[in-house]
Order: sequence, then structure tokens, then C-alpha cells
Amino acid sequence: MIVSVSAALLLFIVVVMLLRQGYVRIGSALACSAFGFFLASTGIAPAITTLLHTVAQLASLH
Repeated sequence: MIVSVSAALLLFIVVVMLLRQGYVRIGSALACSAFGFFLASTGIAPAITTLLHTVAQLASLH
């Protein structure tokens, strides 16, 4: 759970920075967010969660 909250906060900060710098428009950011919500409700969500947990564990080893 902590990894999910940390990842969500980090990604939110990245999106805000990209919006402020003009690299991403608001419509693109909303479309990507909607895609993420829809992707989370598909069958691939457990595989993505496992991948993110594995990457977090590998990053914590260093």
C-alpha cells in the first residue's frame, strides 16, 4: 500500500511538472489518467502491480 501511494504521489508530481512546463496539455494528461483507471480494471492489473512491486524491491536493495 505504501508503495502504491508513493508511486501515485511521484507520478502526480511528474504530471504537474510536465503540465507547468508545457510539455503536456491538460487534455493529454486527462486522457492518460483515464487510460490508467481503465487499465486498472482489466485483467492485466495484477501483472502490472507485481512488476511495480518487484521494481520497488530491487530499488530498495541499493
